[in-house]
Amino acid sequence: MRPEVFKMVDRVVAIDSTNKTIHCQGMVPQESSIFDGHFPGYPIMPGVLLIEAMAQTTGWLILARNRFEKMPFLATVKEAKLRTFVLPGQNLDLYSEILHEGSGFVVAKTHTTLEGKPICSAELTFRVLSWPEGRMKATVLKVAEHVQFPVADYVDA
Repeated sequence: MRPEVFKMVDRVVAIDSTNKTIHCQGMVPQESSIFDGHFPGYPIMPGVLLIEAMAQTTGWLILARNRFEKMPFLATVKEAKLRTFVLPGQNLDLYSEILHEGSGFVVAKTHTTLEGKPICSAELTFRVLSWPEGRMKATVLKVAEHVQFPVADYVDA
């Protein structure tokens, strides 16, 4: 993870776009400027960044379902639950499942675990639109390769 630049997913572990599920991982860094104020002497991962990690996980799944032809934008966070603290150095497992797709929106349920124990969960809604700018898709495809996303399976040549 590089939370300072909003790169929250380190690796796509498994993706099944037919069954609309994904599993990713993210390692909370030992050192990060986000911990300077959250909290001095007791660094914990901010809850909003945990939600962002779940949103990015879901985003990879939506990108796969749309073969990288459209981009997801987070629109709504519902029923977010943060159950415990996440500390520097912890490796998170991030899961998402699409519940509904239609009319340019996607609704997904998502959750995060640490060593199999629930950390947080939410229902997320995304607006799915055409890429707003040409370079953005190329940048996302580069990040996809970095997080071991199986690009060749989901991008038309």
